[in-house]
Amino acid sequence: MKRFFVDLHLKINPKETQALKNAIHRAANFGYRYLAIPFSFEPSTEEIENLRTVCKNVGIEPVLRADLYPRNENDLMNNLRRLRRKFDIICVMCDGKEISRQAAKDRRVDLLNFPNLDYRKRFFDRSEAELARSGLAALEIDVKPLLVLDGPARVRFLACLRREIAIAKTFGVPLIVSSGVSEERFMRMPRDLASLACLFGLGNVEALNTVSFNPLAIVLRNREKLCSNFIAPGIRVVKEGGDL
Repeated sequence: MKRFFVDLHLKINPKETQALKNAIHRAANFGYRYLAIPFSFEPSTEEIENLRTVCKNVGIEPVLRADLYPRNENDLMNNLRRLRRKFDIICVMCDGKEISRQAAKDRRVDLLNFPNLDYRKRFFDRSEAELARSGLAALEIDVKPLLVLDGPARVRFLACLRREIAIAKTFGVPLIVSSGVSEERFMRMPRDLASLACLFGLGNVEALNTVSFNPLAIVLRNREKLCSNFIAPGIRVVKEGGDL
């Protein structure tokens, strides 16, 4: 199968038109085929069409993504009900244990992202991984901290990532490596992201899969579900017949 490269977390503000164009053009030059620009709100039709037009002009497939920052479990559930069928990807930014646990077991959540750089405030453990395995959530790792941290802070963060990824592999939780950058100067080629993933204890093929097959599988799965003729995985309405 041909390998298409995917960055599911390019955090460029969609309202900043020129910055958006520059970042998408660079992503195309770097060899990305699918690109997700996250929204923490409901985008306007104009913003979506602008994103699609810019991506189409350079041969990139845009992926609509919502980043959720729930205050509590009720807030998370309300957002999932309201937004699930409007986006290709739903990611929960996990900043508390209760929210993390609820997000991990909810099959409407695609990605679990732990943005806190303090290892004492990151909650991806064996219990979290077991819940994610029973749901459909993947663990997303943003590489931006590795690009901006230095010295002991980088060493501690890298050790934390190695521990989390070892747990994810033990429980069969899919791994996604994304850029997580909000500035064009921090963007990296997909194979560079995969090389950084090797620092987490992944083999070469495993690392490449985190920026290609793994994220693409989630996008394609969700787009199938969003089709009007979708009934269940592997089951679609091919043709609706009238009464005989």
